[in-house]
Amino acid sequence: MSDTPEVSPTAAHAALQKGGAVLIDVRERSEYEQVRIPGSILIPLAELPGRMSEIPADQDVYVHCRVGGRSARAVDYLRTFGRPNSYNVSGGIDAWQDSGLPVAP
Repeated sequence: MSDTPEVSPTAAHAALQKGGAVLIDVRERSEYEQVRIPGSILIPLAELPGRMSEIPADQDVYVHCRVGGRSARAVDYLRTFGRPNSYNVSGGIDAWQDSGLPVAP
């Protein structure tokens, strides 16, 4: 995970607020249904290879999971396959919530 580019939840939130960026949630549907970040797009990690066309190549892409492990793997995959502007949200949705950023039940 050390080579995976990471950003803090607050930095990712600020970038998303400015526009021109997307947030991908790579958790499972059941996790997403419990709590999610408003505006995030659910693409479970196992579905990522088959759904690459849904991820813009011309925007910054922020990826999160629960604590950061799955999203780091997703970012590595995205960068390998043509999305060099992909970043792991460090600490995942847990850190997002701990930072006081908005979530939806």
